[in-house]
Amino acid sequence: MAIEIEHKFLVVGDYKSKAYEHNYIEQGYFATAPGVTVRVRIYGDKGFLTIKGPSDTKGLGRSEFEYEIPIADAKEMMKLCRPGRIQKERWLVKNGKHTVEVDEFFGENEGLVVAEIELAYENEPFEIPDFLGEDVTEDRRYRNSYLTTHPYKSWQD
Repeated sequence: MAIEIEHKFLVVGDYKSKAYEHNYIEQGYFATAPGVTVRVRIYGDKGFLTIKGPSDTKGLGRSEFEYEIPIADAKEMMKLCRPGRIQKERWLVKNGKHTVEVDEFFGENEGLVVAEIELAYENEPFEIPDFLGEDVTEDRRYRNSYLTTHPYKSWQD
């Protein structure tokens, strides 16, 4: 079984000048039930279908199954998704032996910038670059599936 283990942070500094690549992402959700999400994603010129299981108690690890699908299928599947798509630009920044994925959101989530560092195992050490701020791994509000129904622009301070 594929397990996704990641730490999620708010971004507080410059990451764009350090990035080696960036791509536009659009994703929609077919279903989100407690602990399970099914989504379609268009990442650059590729399509993906992803199923994610429930998180562990820390929000750090969860099962994930991702399959590349034809881009034409992904575009058609996007029309079948429930309301509330995610639109973002993903910036990739090399950080030691890891890559930091920085997502700059648009649309109803404009103003939100979140970074993720994926790990091979739960206690794997990693460097925290200077552009990362608060660790929000355990805060479910920063999950893309949550943002589709509770957009960042609607959050109260």
